[in-house]
Amino acid sequence: MQIHLITVGRLKEKWLREAYAEYEKRLQRYCRLTLTELPEARLPEAPAEAEIAAALAQEGKAILSACRGKVIALCIEGKLCSSEAFSEMLAQSAVSGDSTVSFVIGSSFGLSDEVKKRADMRFSMSPMTFTHQIARVLLAEQLYRAFQISSGGKYHK
Repeated sequence: MQIHLITVGRLKEKWLREAYAEYEKRLQRYCRLTLTELPEARLPEAPAEAEIAAALAQEGKAILSACRGKVIALCIEGKLCSSEAFSEMLAQSAVSGDSTVSFVIGSSFGLSDEVKKRADMRFSMSPMTFTHQIARVLLAEQLYRAFQISSGGKYHK
């Protein structure tokens, strides 16, 4: 299975880069993981709604051009699910011929409506708000957990 992470922005903190790298390494035995980091649109300190919308549209075009296979957008209004249900969804994707899955994490202002409309599924990690940088690490951990669940590994308790 090919898992493609499309993210807006880079991991700035060393501890986040190290945490992501650890899960990236662990996932190698289960899937082919690729990462596309797209630049964040530049915005002023206190952007107007129109400026935010324009930035999201700009980021959205880049995101859509990077997407391939089944597209899952991480957004606050997405579906909540357990780790077991997430694992089952990945397994079903592979069985149904969707061997390439793109997960999309937007910038701090989220994702454009065009990206959300294009997505085959909208997924929410929690009703809580996380930075888009932490969301990347959490997603990598949940991917690893999902593959462990599917393979009967001991990681998931």
